[in-house]
Amino acid sequence: MNLFTRKIGIDLGTVNTLVFIPGQGIVLNEPTVVAISLDAKAVLAVGIEAQAMLGRTPENIIAKKPMRDGVIADYKITEAMLRYFIQKSLGRFQLIKPDVLVTVPSGASSTERRAVIDATINAGAKAAYIVKEPVLAAIGANVPINSPSGNLIMSVGGGTTEVAVISLGGIVTSHSRRVGGNKLDQAIIDHLKRRHNLAIGERTAERIKIEIGSALPVKDELYIGVRGRDILTGLPRNITIGTNEIVEAISDRLKEIIQAVKLVLSQTPPELSADIMDKGIILSGGTALLRNFDELIIKVTGVPVYVAEEPLFCVVKGSGLVLENLELYKRSVMARR
Repeated sequence: MNLFTRKIGIDLGTVNTLVFIPGQGIVLNEPTVVAISLDAKAVLAVGIEAQAMLGRTPENIIAKKPMRDGVIADYKITEAMLRYFIQKSLGRFQLIKPDVLVTVPSGASSTERRAVIDATINAGAKAAYIVKEPVLAAIGANVPINSPSGNLIMSVGGGTTEVAVISLGGIVTSHSRRVGGNKLDQAIIDHLKRRHNLAIGERTAERIKIEIGSALPVKDELYIGVRGRDILTGLPRNITIGTNEIVEAISDRLKEIIQAVKLVLSQTPPELSADIMDKGIILSGGTALLRNFDELIIKVTGVPVYVAEEPLFCVVKGSGLVLENLELYKRSVMARR
């Protein structure tokens, strides 16, 4: 372990937090979850260990997600979580405090951005930089953002959808909408409650989405057995559901996400619109992995769509590239302390 590592990039996501160290790559990828003892008022577990406790804790322990819709919902818990992730990535006995670059949604307010900087400094950073998420997603997807032509990046994570047209190293027009993979999971929970009188948890909903979910109806459906609690009897019950039922369940939320793209396209200057028609939309973030999501965007917008390589890691890889080339990307860094 290198005691003199000075720079790290953190993709502080609603669902997962990833850490990138230049020269080493992605060194941490854990759920953004913290377990707290209410008796001792202390953090019991963070990340993978804490996620295993979600929905299974006794009354004196709570497991919670301190990020909501891409921004900090619980400051103290986020700070404790960041401290844990920084120490786990660099080692507890760092001689030198690191410079830390953290992502923020493009629609985050100045107060929300300040909260991220303060939490990062208090968690043990020497300096904190913040960069808007779509810029990092574009850099991580190997988009030449400093060129004088338009590039449209669409990053759909757990908490937010970020759509931006980038040219000459900056955002020309963008839209951030607080809907993402988490809202798709909630739509599945609500659907099963309405249609089948079955109560399921967030993790079950996410598993359904990943294993059989699709943005468009399919001929050859996939099926999954779902176990939950019958709302009427209160007893455990099993049902089987197919892909096209999930398409129906999440369709309204997907329309909200695609509305963000349509809005940005309508605000794009004509010269850059021509570039985007040539190059297409670059799709990143975890929700990019939803079956036929790219096809749905093509169907609605008429613009080609390309899923980035390793879409889950575009933002954190972008943070590493910015740290390695701060001079090249200095126009993209929004604030530092």
